[in-house]
Amino acid sequence: MATNYDVIVIGEGVAGLTAAGELAKAGLRVATFEAQLFGGLIINVNELDPSPAGSTGGGAEYASSLVEAAANAGVESISEPVTGIEAAGGGVTVRTDGGSRTARQVVIASGARIKRLGIPGEAEFEGKGVSQCADCDGPMYQNETAVVAGGGDSALQEALVLAQYCKEVRIVHHGSEFSAADHFKQAVDAQPKIVKTFNAEVTAVSGGQMVEKVQIKHKDGRTEDIPSAGLFAYIGLEPNSDFLPDAVKRDASGFVVAGDTLETGLAGVWAVGAVRSGCGGLLDDAIADGKKAASAIAARLG
Repeated sequence: MATNYDVIVIGEGVAGLTAAGELAKAGLRVATFEAQLFGGLIINVNELDPSPAGSTGGGAEYASSLVEAAANAGVESISEPVTGIEAAGGGVTVRTDGGSRTARQVVIASGARIKRLGIPGEAEFEGKGVSQCADCDGPMYQNETAVVAGGGDSALQEALVLAQYCKEVRIVHHGSEFSAADHFKQAVDAQPKIVKTFNAEVTAVSGGQMVEKVQIKHKDGRTEDIPSAGLFAYIGLEPNSDFLPDAVKRDASGFVVAGDTLETGLAGVWAVGAVRSGCGGLLDDAIADGKKAASAIAARLG
């Protein structure tokens, strides 16, 4: 089967761009596909903590440097969402609404998205007080109260960003303690504007034209209405893997299962970064995935 490329990388997040750049530097014909904006989850993060080795600036600057490096290495960037992939004639076909391309190998680097709470009012007030980007929207909450749902690194990071603008930030977490790294917990403890509420969950958001109230339910059954101008939920990620065929196995949460080399059960198809089951949550983990898969693919095709 004639192929358009040696390797197609699906996704222009950190893992995908790293893999694409490394593969192109190895002399392979590489294309990347991106449905939205390059950079993935880090694009709206103003301060990377921890930051990958050698990086400066925020997420947008770091992602831009990866895009530039990939382009300089000869990677072709295609702005089309992938709708499906399938093995065909010894290669892999990648389908989009604009047509099909084929490659000898495919890297799934489609990343993940922030989970929604799935509560009343969340969709209705999206962009009207319900947000997933404190770095983007924080200045809109000057001297207001905001609620952050979650207890991991992202939740605490975003609460600290909001505390630069808000008069009060209420972190609501279903557990009895945060799961975030110690330095984030210590920073939150040192920030007097942040109020911690454990053993509770956000159950609704309401208001008029904008968010005015966030309802929470405590583990003992009590409900509480918090006057608030904003709700920021960081309760984990869900993978962008819906376009994949059944031949690419996924775990119970939908993350792609890959072996030690990062190749999936579908020969010639690899998984890297946040879409992969078991990938760590740090940028260094995404970079390591990209490099590892690229090295294995280059060795195979070389």
